[in-house]
Amino acid sequence: MFDIELKSISKTFLGSDEPALNDINIEVEKGSIVTLLGPSGSGKSTTLRIIAGFERAESGSVAIAGEVVSDEVSWIPPERRGIGMVFQDYALFPHLTVFNNIGFGYKGKDRDERIKEVMKLVNLEGFEKRYPNELSGGQQQRVALARALARRPVVVLLDEPFSNLDADLRIQMRMEVKRIIKEAGATAVFVSHDQKDALSISDKIIVMRDGKVQQTGTPQEIYKNPINRFVATFIGSSTIVKGVISKDGHSVLTEIGNIVFNNINNLNPDEEVYVSIRPESLKVDDDGNIKGIVKQMSYTGESIELVVELLISKDEKQEVLIHIHSDKIINIGDQVKFNIVPKAIAVIRRDL
Repeated sequence: MFDIELKSISKTFLGSDEPALNDINIEVEKGSIVTLLGPSGSGKSTTLRIIAGFERAESGSVAIAGEVVSDEVSWIPPERRGIGMVFQDYALFPHLTVFNNIGFGYKGKDRDERIKEVMKLVNLEGFEKRYPNELSGGQQQRVALARALARRPVVVLLDEPFSNLDADLRIQMRMEVKRIIKEAGATAVFVSHDQKDALSISDKIIVMRDGKVQQTGTPQEIYKNPINRFVATFIGSSTIVKGVISKDGHSVLTEIGNIVFNNINNLNPDEEVYVSIRPESLKVDDDGNIKGIVKQMSYTGESIELVVELLISKDEKQEVLIHIHSDKIINIGDQVKFNIVPKAIAVIRRDL
């Protein structure tokens, strides 16, 4: 069962010649966490606002829990859609306590009991009488999420919820927010431009660009099998090289070597393709058959990221990104040898 269904949604804002959304079709399964991921201007926030009812599409329909809430002839306002919203800045009322912020607008007979219930869910017991300015960023985020969940919404929408958090707290809150949503049994849609947020928290990711859906899939599917060059380079780091499918159809001939790939589907021998190579597919080896010169390096603590330049021909060079162990001693200008390991390699059609 789908808690959210968007069919053929299009939207162009006044004064613009380009559509913000162009024939968007999205289905969100009940109880799942889905992230709309893309760069600025991709249409992800507009999609969220159309689901919420803050914007109206020019064509197409929106259904929540099987009920059409918006199409060419019908319209249900935001407050009647069964939606909880967590805004980027949390939108807490500074003059209200945590208890009253969570309960704001909830008029059910079980108001006090429900507030206590969601406070327990988000680990805020004992903070009832505090005010927002007395809370950390993570605590404020949990108050905003508790308020969204208090009304038992069908769907929770979260707009860039981690953007105001520092790096360490961001990592912690990804897992915390995921736990809270799963324990609440809610269906959630996130908007994010951060790939790490999306990969760590989502059951499914919808990658968007220029108002169109590029690819939908699990984090593993999106990362390991990007459908086009944009997805390959936007999700994680990737080296893109040109290649041609071999005669036997089981490998790709590229300028940096023959890459064996046993899962080449719907591609023909001699077809020109792109190959997306993740850094973990390049293994430094003193006996490796590919060699290059280290042009750049970055120490991250967990690993060292190398940009290695390969001499393809007299006039052509190719840069590849390699991750090596952080204990390895290496300098800019050093020569490295490596092999290609078919671990995270994807073959992409040239016309996508």
